Amino acid sequence: MPAKILIVDDAAFMRMMIKEIISKNGYEVAGEASDGAQAVQKYKDCHPDLVTMDITMPEMDGIQALREIRKFDPGAKIIMCSAMGQQAMVIDAIQAGAKDFVVKPFQADRVIEAIKKTLG
Repeated sequence: MPAKILIVDDAAFMRMMIKEIISKNGYEVAGEASDGAQAVQKYKDCHPDLVTMDITMPEMDGIQALREIRKFDPGAKIIMCSAMGQQAMVIDAIQAGAKDFVVKPFQADRVIEAIKKTLG
């Protein structure tokens, strides 16, 4: 059974790009969320194997959402996605429990490498 992945990004275009990369590589898209609060709820609803999480979003940012999801499921596998120049945020995310991070704009092979590495 393919791994189920929840895609979280406030930009529909980015979600579409990730969805395409994931689908082409045999993974299943478990759902999508456009902010951190939605991400936490969707995680609880669909129990994905992995989450790709944008850092900068309205309502609740990716790092807050990461912390909430890890409170609910300490074993959650979350890969952070960030634009260039957000190193401090990436470090915060890793300290909060993110398994990896991918820099935007995405390179498909880097996204898949992070997913494979995180799923083990």
